[in-house]
Amino acid sequence: NMIPINLPKITIIVAVFNGAATLQRCLKRIASQSYDNKELIVMDGGSTDESIKILEDNAQVITYWESRTDRGIYHAWNKALSHATGDWIIFLGSDDFFWKEDVLEKMVPSLLTAEASNIRLVYGKIAFIDKMGEVQNVLGMQWKKKKSISSDQIPPHPGLLHHANIFRDHGRFDETFRIVGDYELLLRELKTREAMFVPEIIVAGVQSGGVSCNIRNLLQIMNEDISARRKHGLDLITTRALRYYAGLLYNSIFH
Repeated sequence: NMIPINLPKITIIVAVFNGAATLQRCLKRIASQSYDNKELIVMDGGSTDESIKILEDNAQVITYWESRTDRGIYHAWNKALSHATGDWIIFLGSDDFFWKEDVLEKMVPSLLTAEASNIRLVYGKIAFIDKMGEVQNVLGMQWKKKKSISSDQIPPHPGLLHHANIFRDHGRFDETFRIVGDYELLLRELKTREAMFVPEIIVAGVQSGGVSCNIRNLLQIMNEDISARRKHGLDLITTRALRYYAGLLYNSIFH
């Protein structure tokens, strides 16, 4: 079908490594998006499970995919950016999925408004679900420049669309971070610019149990958070960060 000339192209980037349990759901929700002007790039880190078969079975909806050992998620995302041709880019893990089939279509008016105002980050909410698919928590709140960057209230990453110019201006993800590289990239943009929140849309479901929910990673997350903030001349520790660490600790002990 003909796509109106002014509608933005959206690149969806998925990183997967041995993600067979959830990958099909992720790809199906992307393929069933009602918005047509999109492309899908999948970076597989050399999976040894059924992930490759799932990618082969879904090849008709994938613009580009490869399976090679990588140095972690930010390396995978950086490689994917070399293949991205969209005006806006969203990053998903293989256990994330678009919440509804019209998510992208519903986000597009906000993307157009943002572009007109020179805003390059647009985000909605994300829903954390457990393995049974039950919603545990919905995250995402209004971005307030001064308050947010000092309190560490950063938009949730799977719900976030990045204008491609962000990567032209700031470069790609810093691979020295293993867990908070997305956060550090956002700091580069948000130090001087705004983000737009679309409160009525849940963009993605996130199955809890990812890297950033794991108690063993808590110390690393704290270290990397502090490094990212030091790199950008921000307060090294914040009450929001402490609350977040306490929440991780609580979840890992009681769930």
